[in-house]
Amino acid sequence: MLKGKSAVVTGSTSGIGLGIATVLASKGANLVINGFGEAAAIEATRAELEAKHGVKVVYSGADISKPDEVKAMIDLCVSSFGSVDILVNNAGIQFTESVEDFPLERWNAIIAINLSGVFFGAQAALPHMKAKGFGRIINIGSVHGLIGSTHKVAYVAAKHGVVGMSKVIALETAGTGVTCNTICPGWVHTPLVQKQIEAIAAGEGISIEAASEKLLIEKQPSKQFATPEQMGELAAFLSSDAAAQITGVAIPVDGGWTAQ
Repeated sequence: MLKGKSAVVTGSTSGIGLGIATVLASKGANLVINGFGEAAAIEATRAELEAKHGVKVVYSGADISKPDEVKAMIDLCVSSFGSVDILVNNAGIQFTESVEDFPLERWNAIIAINLSGVFFGAQAALPHMKAKGFGRIINIGSVHGLIGSTHKVAYVAAKHGVVGMSKVIALETAGTGVTCNTICPGWVHTPLVQKQIEAIAAGEGISIEAASEKLLIEKQPSKQFATPEQMGELAAFLSSDAAAQITGVAIPVDGGWTAQ
C-alpha cells in the first residue's frame, strides 16, 4: 500500500512509535526511525525492520526539542530516499503534578517535545511535501488533547495545542495533496503503561489482571487496551489515497473514553 513512500516516525524505538513504524514498514514504506535507547538495541530494531519487511531503514538520534536537529532528521529522509512523504510526530514525555507544584523545568521540557517538536517537524517537512504534491502529517495526540485530567497540566496543554496546530496545517495545505490529522489514543498497552500496572499491583497487593482492570475501568469503557499496532494501521490508512480528503480531524482511539 505504501511501497515507494518514505516516512519519518519520531519516538519510534519503543511503544506506540515502534508499533507505527512496524506497520508502515510492513506496507512497504522506507523509514527514518528516531528515539533514545541503547545503541545496540536500536541497531537491532533497525536491522530487523529492514530484514523482515524488505524496506530501507535509517536511524536519526535527533532531539525533538531542537529545531536544527529535527530539520537534519527530515533532510536525512530526503537524502536517503528522495522524499519525505509521511511524517508521524509521535515523540512525547509525561510528568504528573498539581498546577501549583508543577516544576518549571518539567513544564518547559514537555512543551518543548510534545508541542514545539511537532511544529519543528511539520515546518521542516512541508516544503518537501508541497513541492511533490503529496504529504501526510500524522500527529500522535491523546485523549488529553480533547479532555482534561488532574495533575497533567503540561501534557494536556501540549496535546490540546497539537490538535489545534493540526487544524491550522490542514487549512494551510488544503488542496495541495498534503493532509494533517491527529490520532488521539486512550490507554495503549506499552512498556510504560505496563510499568504503571505493575506499580498499582505492587502498591495495592492485587494481581496484574486486577490492576489492569482498575486502570482501565476508571476511564476506558471498553475495559480493553488499544495496541500500538492499531495506531499503526490507522496511520497507514491516513497515509493512503483513500484518506486524501480526511484532513484537520482528531480521531480518538480510546474505547469510548471521550464518548462519556
